[in-house]
Amino acid sequence: MSHGGAARAEGSHQECVGGARSGSAGQGLGAGAFLAIHYGAFVAQMLHAHGYGPDCGRSVTKAAVDKGLWLECPRGCGYRGARESINNHVNRQHREK
Repeated sequence: MSHGGAARAEGSHQECVGGARSGSAGQGLGAGAFLAIHYGAFVAQMLHAHGYGPDCGRSVTKAAVDKGLWLECPRGCGYRGARESINNHVNRQHREK
């Protein structure tokens, strides 16, 4: 059953929203609302709940690199990020002076 891209499972309080695009309007608001509802608006609590952080021994940025979603700085400084972030980092932090 679909109503404008959203469907509610029978007997469930969970709502599934389809057709969302990365970078679509309202995405930041939705993420903020989700954090507020489930984790008291703290990213650190969300990461901890999923097993990431210094107390858990798992790095979320290393996991992103391991899954091929992020890259490590090719200059070996330890910086991790999305491709564009890596490009910006290298241009700002490792350019010849």
